[in-house]
Amino acid sequence: MDKKKLIETIRTQLINDLAVLKEAAKATYEAATHEESKPENEYDTRGLEASYLAGAQAKRISEIEELLVIFKHADAKDFGPDDKINATALVEVESNGKHSFFFIMAKGGGLSVKFEGRTIQVITPNSPLGEALQDLKVGGVAVVENGDQFREYEIINVW
Repeated sequence: MDKKKLIETIRTQLINDLAVLKEAAKATYEAATHEESKPENEYDTRGLEASYLAGAQAKRISEIEELLVIFKHADAKDFGPDDKINATALVEVESNGKHSFFFIMAKGGGLSVKFEGRTIQVITPNSPLGEALQDLKVGGVAVVENGDQFREYEIINVW
C-alpha cells in the first residue's frame, strides 16, 4: 500500500472536516453573540452554552490544524515483514476472523479513512493496541487487556 497516498487521503479528510467545523464555529459564535442570546433572566443560559460550544469548536479547529501539519511533514518509513512495528507503520491484523488496518502515528488517534476499499484507523503508540503492537513483527501476536478480558491481534502484514 502506498502510505504517501494514505497520508494524502487523511489530510484531505482533515481539510474537509476543518472546513465544516469552521462553518459550524462561525454559526455558533454568531449565536453566542446575537442579540437574542442575551439572558432574559438569571436562569437563561443560552448565550453561555453557545459560548462554551464556540470555545470547544475553536479548540478542535486548533487540534485539526496541528494534525494537518503533522501529516504534512510525516516521514512514512517502509516496513517489511522482519521490521519491528513503530511509528508510521501500517499494520494489518486479524482478530476473531476479522481483518483490520491500523496506521500508527504520534497524534491523530481515532481518525479513520476509507482507502483502497479498506477502512484504516489511525492509532497512537500510547493507545492500548498501539502499545501492544510496538516492536512486534509479522506473525507476532499483540495482546490487549480490557478489564478482565484479553483480545489477541495476529499481525498479518506491515507496510
